[in-house]
Amino acid sequence: MRIRSLLAAGGALLVLGISSLAIGACVAAGKDEAGGVVDGRLVPCPSASNCVCSEPSSGEAAIPPLAFAGEPDIALASLVEHLRALPRVELVSVEADYVHAVFKSALFRFPDDVEFRLDREAKLVHVRSASRIGRSDLGANRRRVEAIRAEWVPPAR
Repeated sequence: MRIRSLLAAGGALLVLGISSLAIGACVAAGKDEAGGVVDGRLVPCPSASNCVCSEPSSGEAAIPPLAFAGEPDIALASLVEHLRALPRVELVSVEADYVHAVFKSALFRFPDDVEFRLDREAKLVHVRSASRIGRSDLGANRRRVEAIRAEWVPPAR
């Protein structure tokens, strides 16, 4: 009887260990998944409900871009500094009109790709935030973009 209990406990631990390795492999396998810019616009969100984008998305995925009033280069530099100050954020690419950051969730460190495209003429920063893992994010990407919108204060000039 005691041997069966030990075998059952060992089997449960084995299943738990394999599950943990599988989750870790999914996270580790997440590579640079940014959609990037195609034809001057951010790549649209896929059909999954784990992404928001200010261009050219519609429906649930649509979200307004970030607006600024000052000089475009100064605004983008200010946004980059704001992102650097946030927890669990890695800046992957910072270019003249494009920024790619990876945000990691607090508990499991799941990566989400967040991209920003500067529209100099319209004085807007278009944004795309997408989860790499899963089909639903329970609104995490929308909340992230809205938090950035609420917290980032672009310089007036």
